[in-house]
Amino acid sequence: MSLDDGASGGGDGEYGGVGQTRTRLPDRGGDVYGGARRGRSSSRSLVTVVGVIALLIAAIAFANRGGGESSSSGGGGAGGSKAEAGPTAATGTRPVQSKAGGIPSGFAHDRQGAQSAAANYGVALGSTGMFDANQRRTIVNAVYAPEVAAARQSDLDKAYSSEKFLANIGLNKDGTAPDGETFVSRIVPVGTKVTKYSTDSATVELWYTSLFGLSGEGSTNPVSESWYTTTYQLKWINGDWKVSDFSQKDGPVPVGRDQRASTADDMTKAVEEYGGFTYAR
Repeated sequence: MSLDDGASGGGDGEYGGVGQTRTRLPDRGGDVYGGARRGRSSSRSLVTVVGVIALLIAAIAFANRGGGESSSSGGGGAGGSKAEAGPTAATGTRPVQSKAGGIPSGFAHDRQGAQSAAANYGVALGSTGMFDANQRRTIVNAVYAPEVAAARQSDLDKAYSSEKFLANIGLNKDGTAPDGETFVSRIVPVGTKVTKYSTDSATVELWYTSLFGLSGEGSTNPVSESWYTTTYQLKWINGDWKVSDFSQKDGPVPVGRDQRASTADDMTKAVEEYGGFTYAR
């Protein structure tokens, strides 16, 4: 798979295919978030947004492919137990007491700790930090098992530094947003589920919504929403959970409400004013 192969996204990778929801846009001339209400048929602007995000999907999938597809099926592993259905409810237990490079670390050696690790690692891997060389290395070293981090770093650097790739998603050559625009790449976990567990390994599914795009008056790729489930294979290494492999699929995708999209100014303010969380089971 090449970095240009935008149409082939939707395989295994950090992101999956793009699920579009029905959106009512405001009548505001000149605002990229404004204009006439979209019908259910595809418009040229919608195709452009889908194509751009599909390119991101293909590039990151290429960079992050492991030695094989991770299984997300239930059932217990050696010494493990079958997946247990249960709500993702707050327990009141703090997930961690420390951080490594700004990323939570030192998760509990139990099912809840594995779920907290998957949620927090997913947030880091889907952040704008992955588009900055220094931050990307910090994230990779903090999230992946040592042997996996060494193998991934080179491929990730190539994927995220491709000038053609960055240009197609509207970023500058150094991965920064153009003047007057704000780059948004944010994952919001909705729930987690352990499908396999043993003392030294765990398989955790993370269901989340993803926001991606450029917010600003001149943006041609406005921030859009999509839904995915990523299955993380975790290993207990040196007193913490680390990612050894993962696979991804679309959805579950909720029905979109007929709401008006925010203006570019409102979206930019929201991104700048609302910070992220440390996620716990």
